[in-house]
Amino acid sequence: MDKNNEMKGGFIPETAEKPDKTEKQVKKAKKKSGKPGFFKRLGLKIKDIFSELKKVSWPSFSKVVKKTGVVIVVVLAFLVVITAFDSGLMELLKLIAPRA
Repeated sequence: MDKNNEMKGGFIPETAEKPDKTEKQVKKAKKKSGKPGFFKRLGLKIKDIFSELKKVSWPSFSKVVKKTGVVIVVVLAFLVVITAFDSGLMELLKLIAPRA
């Protein structure tokens, strides 16, 4: 070794070691050790979705009909109230600013 390199604290090996693996081998190793392919992951995700759907407690038909009826009644009630409020404001606007 060189005295100058020892003083600087650097280490220069006398023989350069060549890497054992080529770039192609490294890429193949990365592919094999990585996550599964897109379609495999997609298939696993769909399988998980169906297994979760089996665990869901679905409501009975009569409950669905009752709750749907409640939603329709509430929507119609709001429709009547908002329409009445809109008509009242429109009449008030006609009194305040009549068109010529």
